Amino acid sequence: MVVNLLTPADLIIQIAEQAKKKRLSLNFTQRSLAERSGVSLGVLKNFERTGKISLESLLKIALVLDALTEFSALFQPKSPESYPSLDQLLKQQKSRQRGRK
Repeated sequence: MVVNLLTPADLIIQIAEQAKKKRLSLNFTQRSLAERSGVSLGVLKNFERTGKISLESLLKIALVLDALTEFSALFQPKSPESYPSLDQLLKQQKSRQRGRK
């Protein structure tokens, strides 16, 4: 069972930081990425600073940064095998919460 401890606000900042790192690894300036993606420079700067951006603009940037395929898998249903069965859940031993003495 995977527990995600990131809040939406944390994830927004993380995505913006990763996009900036990817931009820099491709040796793009903010201006060149803005021109290539069709997103205004102001929107790109604001995104890298705050993480706030429209979905359409984010996808345009992802296309230029070669990261668009990750979005296509975003809401794919999981296979039934990826969920534990009720028997598996019942077999899991619970850890003790208290000592005896």
